[in-house]
Amino acid sequence: HEQSLLRLSGGSHLARASGPSPKKARATMKIGTHDGAFHCDEALACWMLHQTEQFKGAEITRTRNPETLKEMDIVVDVGAEYDPERHRYDHHQREFTDTFDAEHSTTKLSSAGLVYKHFGREVLQAILGPRDKHDLDKLYKIVYDNFIEEIDAVDNGVSCYPAEVVPKYKVSTTLGARVGRLNPSWNDKTLVPDDQFQKAMAMTGEEMTSIVLRIGNSLLPAANIVR
Repeated sequence: HEQSLLRLSGGSHLARASGPSPKKARATMKIGTHDGAFHCDEALACWMLHQTEQFKGAEITRTRNPETLKEMDIVVDVGAEYDPERHRYDHHQREFTDTFDAEHSTTKLSSAGLVYKHFGREVLQAILGPRDKHDLDKLYKIVYDNFIEEIDAVDNGVSCYPAEVVPKYKVSTTLGARVGRLNPSWNDKTLVPDDQFQKAMAMTGEEMTSIVLRIGNSLLPAANIVR
């Protein structure tokens, strides 16, 4: 596949400069993910990484080219490797069985869950501001239970109910479904996939922000008062 290179933080395609680059405080970090049809998990994973100090403003390359992926500082949802020390966060390899913790034995992690597991506390504080360790640990688990696990489960084909139970109606407005509809149709040549991926990142980030703010600023304080 031909690689796709974009600067998502600025909302425009990245042009390669021919002359010397201007002086920078530090080298721009690079995030790699797969090209082609995108899904909710890698869109959210990339958005979460942009909330961290290390990967804020990082360039995103969408490709399946192994040689290009080697050049990335972090890779999500592609590459068939899970190696946190090297910042490789894929879950598609056959031997992958990791879950969020021992209490979540059914749902394997997607790329969103992997990034949340390793960077989640920092992302939560980027949204809410500093929190003490007790509240942060509670938030970390509550947000997984009430948001991230859904992304992991859908991406891994884990249903909310047993397969023999026939749903009484169809649900087509989940976050994953809305992200899926941002992919260009096979016969639509007007939409640019990379631009649509930016919209998917923004959509998943807005959803996560609203949920985290609700839990962190309302539900958790109320629970602390009751306690």
